[in-house]
Amino acid sequence: MKRIVSMLFLVMAFGTNAQQKIGHVNSQKLLDTLSSYKEAGKKLEQKKSEEIAKYQTLEKAFQAEYNKLMEEAPEMPKLMLEQEQQKLMVKQQELENFEPEMTRKLQMYQQQYMEPILERTQKAIAIVAERKKINYIFDETVSLYFKGGIDCTAEVMTELLKLDAEAMKNK
Repeated sequence: MKRIVSMLFLVMAFGTNAQQKIGHVNSQKLLDTLSSYKEAGKKLEQKKSEEIAKYQTLEKAFQAEYNKLMEEAPEMPKLMLEQEQQKLMVKQQELENFEPEMTRKLQMYQQQYMEPILERTQKAIAIVAERKKINYIFDETVSLYFKGGIDCTAEVMTELLKLDAEAMKNK
């Protein structure tokens, strides 16, 4: 009896697994074909350049004030020197705080620009998975190993280009 139950269990488990359809896509290939992805990358680079320019301006101003203070320090009254040193310490702190703030801003911009693109990608994958009755679609760019399965990249790309064109039109 145990043998029959075990065999029945194995047959049922195998039958369940046989019904699972697995697909895969190359997400990098999908994203690289989208004009909105390229545009988002350009916007992000522009924001990064702007933030770096702001940082460099602050750094140059700090360095100029520091050099000026070092030149004038020997002739300055002690109280005035302490006040100027205090001002420089505040500016140095602002400069040190700018970098993590810049990183936070850039991450926020990246999320702002990329989130709609990733949502459209997910929607396109869901459409293809539903149409082809696929249970799982994996990203081959992050898989350590995959063999077989259905390559859905071309079909997902077609759907994604439609969704992207629609989103760009509504923009």
